[in-house]
Amino acid sequence: MRRTVVPLPLFGLLLAVAAAQPNKDDWDIYSFHINSTVTSRYATTVITSRVANRMDESKEIEFHVQIPKNAFISKFRMFIDGQVYDGVVKTKEQAQQQYTDAVSRGQSAGIVSSVGRTMEEFKTSVNVAAHKKVTFELTYEELLKRTHGKYEMQIHARPMKLVKDFKVDVHIYEKAGISFIDVKGGLSTKALANAITKTHQDKQAWVNFSPTEDQQKSCDSCGEEGMNGDLVIVYDVNRDNGLGDIKTSAGYFVHHFAPSDLPRISKNVVFVIDQSGSMHGKKMEQTRTALLHILNDLAEDDFFGLISFDAEIIHWKRELVQATSANLEIAKVFARNIRDRGSTDINAAVLEGARMLNAHPREGSASILILLTDGDPTSGVTNLETIQSNVKQAIADKFPLYCLGFGFDVNFEFLEKMSLQNNGVARRIYQDSDADLQLKGFYEEVATPLLTDVTMIYVGGANLTQTNFSQYYNGSEIVVAGEIIDNNIETFIPQVVAISTERRVKTFNTNTSVDSSTGTVADGFLQRVWAYLTVKQLLEKQLLLSGSDKEKVKQEALELSLKYSFVTPLTSMVVTKPEGENTEVLHKPKEGEAPQLQLHRHVGGVGGVGSVAGLRPLPPIMHSDPSLTGRVGGVGSVAGLRPLPPIMHSGSSRSFFHPPDFTGVSARIGLGGHPGRGGHPGLHRMHGSVKYHSPPPPPPPPNMPSGKWHPLQGPSFTGSTYVLDYDESDDIGVHSAPIVDHAYDLPVDDVELEAVMPTSVSVTHRFLLKTKNLSLPLCFEISGAMILKLLHHPSKELYVNGELDSETNGGFSKIFIHAGSDQHIEVDPNGCNVRRGQTATQLTTNDPVTTGSITVTRHGNNKFSIAVEDMRLVILVHEKDGNKFLWPVLLQKPSANNTDGVLALEPADYEEVESSPSTKLRIKGRVTDVTRSTAADYSIVKPVLLDCWLTSSVDVLDKPLNDYIAPQL
Repeated sequence: MRRTVVPLPLFGLLLAVAAAQPNKDDWDIYSFHINSTVTSRYATTVITSRVANRMDESKEIEFHVQIPKNAFISKFRMFIDGQVYDGVVKTKEQAQQQYTDAVSRGQSAGIVSSVGRTMEEFKTSVNVAAHKKVTFELTYEELLKRTHGKYEMQIHARPMKLVKDFKVDVHIYEKAGISFIDVKGGLSTKALANAITKTHQDKQAWVNFSPTEDQQKSCDSCGEEGMNGDLVIVYDVNRDNGLGDIKTSAGYFVHHFAPSDLPRISKNVVFVIDQSGSMHGKKMEQTRTALLHILNDLAEDDFFGLISFDAEIIHWKRELVQATSANLEIAKVFARNIRDRGSTDINAAVLEGARMLNAHPREGSASILILLTDGDPTSGVTNLETIQSNVKQAIADKFPLYCLGFGFDVNFEFLEKMSLQNNGVARRIYQDSDADLQLKGFYEEVATPLLTDVTMIYVGGANLTQTNFSQYYNGSEIVVAGEIIDNNIETFIPQVVAISTERRVKTFNTNTSVDSSTGTVADGFLQRVWAYLTVKQLLEKQLLLSGSDKEKVKQEALELSLKYSFVTPLTSMVVTKPEGENTEVLHKPKEGEAPQLQLHRHVGGVGGVGSVAGLRPLPPIMHSDPSLTGRVGGVGSVAGLRPLPPIMHSGSSRSFFHPPDFTGVSARIGLGGHPGRGGHPGLHRMHGSVKYHSPPPPPPPPNMPSGKWHPLQGPSFTGSTYVLDYDESDDIGVHSAPIVDHAYDLPVDDVELEAVMPTSVSVTHRFLLKTKNLSLPLCFEISGAMILKLLHHPSKELYVNGELDSETNGGFSKIFIHAGSDQHIEVDPNGCNVRRGQTATQLTTNDPVTTGSITVTRHGNNKFSIAVEDMRLVILVHEKDGNKFLWPVLLQKPSANNTDGVLALEPADYEEVESSPSTKLRIKGRVTDVTRSTAADYSIVKPVLLDCWLTSSVDVLDKPLNDYIAPQL
């Protein structure tokens, strides 16, 4: 008889039938190749992973890779047992319909995507039969962008295993000639550097990376589970001061324009810096550091201005001044003294910056406006469309606006649209240890204007990508693609007209006809480059439009995406699998969009012995009442149920009993074919074992037959674990014991499952706890719809409590804030009420409401800002599966240090002490087992799914969980 062990998650019991924990060599990736071909800066990369299942039973094999954000996936295939399964790119509506149809047929279905800082994740999995193999093949395409005088191609390698045949091959061909090539990144250091070979021959270059299994363990983030890091291929091409590099083939052209030997244009730049309360702490410190570096880099013939703002505008000078050494030193004093405070009036600040530039027209100079903010407008004009309209009118196409959004709490789409409306770009600054370097790096991209008012002209060309550019900066590149009318090279004449220093018109052209690239690029290659660039620009353009114009542009982008099989924000890839397997729909999210994970596992209503779906852990069980039982459905009907505790009663029906406030899975164990007791067929003889585990372990239950309990040791259990062996002759009775972690060890072939219906349902909520400069946060779970103390500050009579909702991994249904005895705020997903004494005010507009020491601002329908003296709190409204819930974010703690509550928890600090066979962390001086998992980061406007170490709340909280429970809101 085959036996399996199923581990059970924190705060409850999960009963399921699963494969045994695999040994180290139960499956392996025997080959992992990454092949990338770069032609004219356009990279096509193919990742091929070959995996073998060495087990005597089927195994779920996962393919999990990261690709650059700028890339489009264009092909995915799986090869299984001689069959090929292709991913198909469809419209989002078609893909969603296929997803829905799969669910309605009782199949599994999932929509999977994830966004990281510079990379996106692609995940899929498939069931591989015993001793069979699977090959995964993913293709993605990207146009490399030139910044700081070089191109960078990032290749991420994390195969999750040591691989005998691991190889990265990169081949670069550039018609203009390659000026230099280098290899950087975490996988190019230590012993791995010896695994890299690099060859450079005029127009071509090759990079090969073939580490041995020993070398694969040797980088900073590598280990027994193999490599985890990046290779970054850095190169540039030879330049001239003429028209640049033009390739033509099969009726299409691509033009790269990046003259280098031009005199710089002096600039006028105004920095508009958000100093509102949400910039508190590290963000403000890093902004000041970056600003000091940037001031040092200004040239003496530049003119500059500095504005900081919250609800008010704070000028350094009301007009632009020249960047002399004396002025710069005074400006640095101003920068060092920028302090966070107050709310956010973006409208007034940007308009003031535009006024300063408009008031200082300088012949032969280039003007730039740079905004840095970390949040939404909360004072002054707060309507986003009104702000965008005001800014566009003030700038009037005279200079670009660059918007830097600090962190994930910012409305990035608002900033992106405002930048695009004013010939600029928006960039997210990630809240990390290198945020100051990100800020400085962006400034360096626009620090040296060489041309303004650039117009790209193509006589004999059609269907052109963007041809007008407000400014061209040193180290960057302008790329234009299009069709050649009738494929007539003789009549195709490119020309560039721009303004250089001192307002001189400069013309770049060619005196000879353009050569065809026949023989140097593959047929259809330039057409794909044109399609890629066109789709990217159409997606940006539709942000600026509305109504029928917007729909027309979206439709054009959609048709191109489908024609060229690009996975874009308008399309999805349907990943087909063998019959009975999950149907997965992969989509590409927008910047900052939440990963959409919809997973539905349907189990038949009467069949499917051993099928368990939608299970969630429950809190510890303290008692049971054998009189309280209820059953709904037939054997095997288990869907969306929660697990039962292992509390048993020996009686006529041989069933598990449970308290009335739990739902669960009732397990009956017997020999099929024999009538069971209590009128249930096939449920006759009970046998098996139940494992209890809890720190500290429960004592053996009273009245247990001697010798039935004994300790169990193993990597899956911490502390002491007891095993109860029992059979039909034992009268076990009903026993009470606090339970935290559990596992059933049951004979698989004899398990049948029966759904039971309780009077109420308990759910779990997963919380993230950020860490001190570590890559993975911790996460923990709290079960039950309880009221939590979010923030208590007794000395100021400030109390914030939140009631958890009834949705698994949801949030809070209500949050109450009390300041003193007569000031109260009540927030739910539908609105906010502010009360003082007998006076109540409901927030219906975006105008701030102040009563006593409390100021509350509503931002549309998904965000509330609350200020109580020096405490700053944001409450976000999220939606999941049609249900809305709240999530609080503490932006600024009260100044006194006697705060308490979940929001007052300090960032965690841990040390990894063991990674194999299971991961162990030392947290607060205690070594504990953890599991790598994921949790949604609801602290940002558009949540993202983060990897985390899942551990017990006991390891994370400063006090017992009961101390964080409030008796009432």
